[in-house]
Amino acid sequence: MKILYAIQGTGNGHISRAREIIPYLQEYCQCDILVSGTQCDVELDVPVKYRFKGLSFWFGKNGGIDMWNTSINANLPNLRREIAELNVEDYDFVINDFEPVSAWACYKKKVPCISLSHQGSLLSKQTPIPLEKDYFGQFILRNYAPAMMHFGFHFQPYDKNIFTPVIRKQVRESEIEELDYYTVYLPSFDDKKLIKKLSYFTNSNWHVFSKRAKEEIQIGNILIRPITNDAFVADMAKSKGVFCGAGFETPAEALFLGKKLMVIPMKGQYEQQCNAFALEKMGVPVIKSLKRRHFPKIAQWLDSEVKVEVYYPDITRIIIRKLFEVNVQRVLKNNNWDEAYELTLKPPDLQKIGV
Repeated sequence: MKILYAIQGTGNGHISRAREIIPYLQEYCQCDILVSGTQCDVELDVPVKYRFKGLSFWFGKNGGIDMWNTSINANLPNLRREIAELNVEDYDFVINDFEPVSAWACYKKKVPCISLSHQGSLLSKQTPIPLEKDYFGQFILRNYAPAMMHFGFHFQPYDKNIFTPVIRKQVRESEIEELDYYTVYLPSFDDKKLIKKLSYFTNSNWHVFSKRAKEEIQIGNILIRPITNDAFVADMAKSKGVFCGAGFETPAEALFLGKKLMVIPMKGQYEQQCNAFALEKMGVPVIKSLKRRHFPKIAQWLDSEVKVEVYYPDITRIIIRKLFEVNVQRVLKNNNWDEAYELTLKPPDLQKIGV
């Protein structure tokens, strides 16, 4: 059996998870790798057969997506060309981690595509989502990388095909301590803004991991550090707590390590709004921005000793076995993209989103 494993390259979480999943996929089949996207600081340790520009979101400097850079780098003619040129018909099926090129190539060429992603979990009606509707955000989740079947990862197993997070072996085997500093990963904020805001809390030490820093710089009680995988994991494992965006992998790893956690969801990023809502229901403090009105909540978190307990067993091999032995066979026998379209690609109510 020959499959294509297609991975989203925006952010570090997808690649980090893929490093754990690929060895188990290789136990079942010949597995080629595809990566699309341009906003990742982590590399795979296996050969990548296809690298595409795809369709990426660019991080801004003020807590949200940089819509200008996202727009000017969204080369739709190139995306259509990549979709047309990808020979997904060479594979029995595609396993897709929110990657648009292979997903749409499968849809157009009627090749089975199975989603194995965090985003897939957000399509379940059992998963908690914010009460305030975001029709455009929901439209993106459903249409960005369509699939015939969804396996999802989330902070809790909300539904039958939703599993607890894949925690990297490196994180599981980390030496855990509690030294006098907090690990910070907020890539959608400019370093100068973080320094200005965090320096207000003079009794706390901060280790800020920056996408823009080339070397370590100490400024008062704040250490700016370039992002490397090993340094970040070691720093997080020895921290008093983790202050980060409401992505998926970093909050999940912080919870696994038993660290107290605070998150800020990126503005304009529906997935992170959903993650923040789920985390808040679990007891994790959430703030909307770094504006001064949220400083009391940050101070309260710094003084608190409350940590959210989770149980994230190592079940990656079990998930892959279930995917192959049960559900893949069903998808291959019933390769019905028309049915998948009805279930997944639901258009938004255009009047409600003002179009």
